Amino acid sequence: MKKSFFSSASRFLAMVMATAACVGFSVPASAAFPERAVRIIVPFAPGGGTDLISRLLGDGMSRELGQPVIVENKPGAGTTIGSEDVARSKPDGYTLLMATFAHAINPSLRTNMPYDTDKAFAPVILVGHSPSVLVVRPDSPFKSVQDVIEAAKKDPGKVTYASQGVGTSAHLAGELLEKLGKVDMSHIPYRGAGPALNDLLGGHVDMMFGTAAAVGSSLQAGTLRALAVTTAERSPALPDLPTIAEEGLDAYVLDSWYGLYVPAGTPPEVIARLNKAATAAAQSDAFTSKVQHEGLMVTPGTPEDLDKYVTQEQSRWADVVASSNITLN
Repeated sequence: MKKSFFSSASRFLAMVMATAACVGFSVPASAAFPERAVRIIVPFAPGGGTDLISRLLGDGMSRELGQPVIVENKPGAGTTIGSEDVARSKPDGYTLLMATFAHAINPSLRTNMPYDTDKAFAPVILVGHSPSVLVVRPDSPFKSVQDVIEAAKKDPGKVTYASQGVGTSAHLAGELLEKLGKVDMSHIPYRGAGPALNDLLGGHVDMMFGTAAAVGSSLQAGTLRALAVTTAERSPALPDLPTIAEEGLDAYVLDSWYGLYVPAGTPPEVIARLNKAATAAAQSDAFTSKVQHEGLMVTPGTPEDLDKYVTQEQSRWADVVASSNITLN
């Protein structure tokens, strides 16, 4: 009697398991994603534009995902410290990287990268892009980009421009202007945008390519004057400013962009879930209303869109880096 009972129970259990498999009761672990907090690693110090955008996006994503999205700042080594943290993280969707211009330029600049950029990450979404702004002091003789080019042609090496460091977007913006304008200017690197901006205001350098966030308050206060933006199209935040391309350098384009990545090997369904949450967050009024002063043009799309964009950026800037003989070790 006892044997018959256990035999029947075993058959019943086998039937239940088979039925569950047929109707899909056996759910992959990733389908429950996320079950805990998600981290966005920002490879810059707190307080900058990337930090602000990451925190605003994270707030919106947390509402979409139903879990906290925590921003962690891990600055240093031209963003490679924070990026390496993500590259070495478990590919489960719980650790993301907010990548910027440096993500595309570092492989060309650095010979000792701690990871392979092309193999270590999987794209999630291109959040958006914004311009840098070419600015001078109000008393500067430069009224246009052509004024800068003419002065640089007249006195090679005399016109100076500041940046927040070698290999940064501000530095490469100047190198691209030199390359396309066929002029020679002097690059003055600083340890951060703040010191560079202070020396521009103090009259120690002639001009600077600054992000809209970095120079916005100075433009409003009248302590700086803008000549042009670096994007292909005029910025909605600064609609009266021409692009550098409009000023005679047709091929000139430099975007400050923001894109989310996860470690390579993250399941596609998890990436899709993150993409959906980030898209909703980026398109929300709560996000767009607070990034207008950054000049951010929100352009959420597919992971493939981000991959294609950054691949093009890597190729384009590799040529500029090589022709300008810029290296970082």
